[in-house]
Amino acid sequence: MAIPTFVDRVRLHVYGGHGGNGCASVHREKFKPLGGPDGGNGGRGGSVILVVDTGLTTLVDFHRQSHRRADNGQPGRGSHANGANARDIVLAVPDGTVITDVDSGETLADLTGHGTDVVVAAGGRGGLGNAALASSSRKAPGFALLGEEGETRTVDLELKVVADVGLVGFPSAGKSSLIAAISRARPKIADYPFTTLVPNLGVVVAGEITYTVADVPGLIEGASQGRGLGHDFLRHIERCAAIVHVLDCATFEPGRDPVTDLDVIESELTAHGGLDDRPRLIALNKIDVPDGAELAEIARPELEARGLAVFEISTKTGAGLKGLSFAMAAVVEDRRAAAPPPPPPRIVLRPAPVAGAEEFTISREGELWRVRGTKPERWVRQTDFGNSEAVGYLADRLNRIGIEDELLELGAQAGDGVAIGGADAVVFDFSPQIDIGAEILSRRGEDQRLVEERPAAARRREKDKAYHAVKPDEAEWDDDADDG
Repeated sequence: MAIPTFVDRVRLHVYGGHGGNGCASVHREKFKPLGGPDGGNGGRGGSVILVVDTGLTTLVDFHRQSHRRADNGQPGRGSHANGANARDIVLAVPDGTVITDVDSGETLADLTGHGTDVVVAAGGRGGLGNAALASSSRKAPGFALLGEEGETRTVDLELKVVADVGLVGFPSAGKSSLIAAISRARPKIADYPFTTLVPNLGVVVAGEITYTVADVPGLIEGASQGRGLGHDFLRHIERCAAIVHVLDCATFEPGRDPVTDLDVIESELTAHGGLDDRPRLIALNKIDVPDGAELAEIARPELEARGLAVFEISTKTGAGLKGLSFAMAAVVEDRRAAAPPPPPPRIVLRPAPVAGAEEFTISREGELWRVRGTKPERWVRQTDFGNSEAVGYLADRLNRIGIEDELLELGAQAGDGVAIGGADAVVFDFSPQIDIGAEILSRRGEDQRLVEERPAAARRREKDKAYHAVKPDEAEWDDDADDG
């Protein structure tokens, strides 16, 4: 199957890189067997960034390759060597690209203007090494923090062409010929319907005003409901400051005339919605044909009676094109003058959380206590549960922000299950009254505070013992039944 050259809607899967793990290392040299912790921090994972490139007009690159993954950060090493940060992946998109999160339906960004960018998948932060975790109460940590996972997201990219004037009309009305006649654009032109399969853009200079013109291909009756090609490209005129109806005055199709064509296209624009406030201009095309000139003279009074500015043109001879181009420039200039000034660049400040602000929430779910919060869930992801000293450090951090006190106030009992996180939560047995802040005197990688058996584990052990004590008797009863 042939790959299209123009794509204006695509689904993209992006993966931020994972942060590198921190290193747990102890400095060693001759005559200094224990020189202190010197494990470095892990590097940051790469992010996936979308940036506007005005030289692009299609999303076809993402149609060919819809999965983009950033590299992971490097782990830390001994001798205070930090892991390298991974490079960000910068993906160029056309001007006017709208980015929507598939899972939430939220519009993440509407990218307009060269160089505008947005991070769609942030890389994970690197874990701290044991050198960064050392403190007065924990002088030689035997653990390090794990790197965070990168963000994973599925987004829809939708291109809405950024143009000042949109040309609409039936197939073969002369929209592409008009763009070719007033600009340097060279679209495909032929005398059969649906020649134009993609929106064409042209830059027009009229006096001191420079503006862009785009045509919307294949509008026919029922386009807003999916007929023809127009339903795929109606979105491209949503950003236009003005709409020009190109009406064919030399069509041979029965039942068609400029006024009827105008009513049909206007009904489709109304069905699409959001375009009622755009000024309209009328271009009666193909007056170089004798019948076309006569039909234009007949239709002009009725169109002007509706309050529309009408221009009789011929894209073949150039008649009337100068007046039309200056009229479009005047409309564009008025719209630009009426538009509010662009907001000045903003400096984004991210102040530290206010003291007392809610850092976590606790709710009761059946037999579990569910803890949710950015900090607790991030700390859990950073913990190596194969290292009891790291688990003890996690308990210290959780207690420090008041989770244990809150659980006790809510009525939690020792041995109750506590889940931190959502669907992939880590479940603990609640064991209060663990002292924090004391120097850890156990072997590196161990925490004596966690050696004691938890009540829930003791209950499970008793149930297992009772189960195995009954099982031999049942087996003996089965043997007797077989003998019988």
